[in-house]
Amino acid sequence: MAMTKLRGVAPATALLAALTLGGCENATRTERNVGTGALGGAALGGLIGSFSGNLGWGALLGTAAGAGAGYLYEQSERSSDRAYQQGVRDASRARRRGY
Repeated sequence: MAMTKLRGVAPATALLAALTLGGCENATRTERNVGTGALGGAALGGLIGSFSGNLGWGALLGTAAGAGAGYLYEQSERSSDRAYQQGVRDASRARRRGY
């Protein structure tokens, strides 16, 4: 009986995933990184939580931790980008001055 109830779940899940990912087309780099971190955190948190019988709480806490990690990763990437651009500007100035 339980198996017949779950037959429609897989196509519905695939449709939901496709619609959700379709909404990411115009997302900024920050939104993509935070979303990816949240998704990965939810999966890992749910997996870990399932071992202790707390799948929902594990997924919820994993989502929050993953989103935070995605945001911190994005800030690190922005910092690296700024440092690179500053190096390019400094090298350009040095070439003009003949160093």
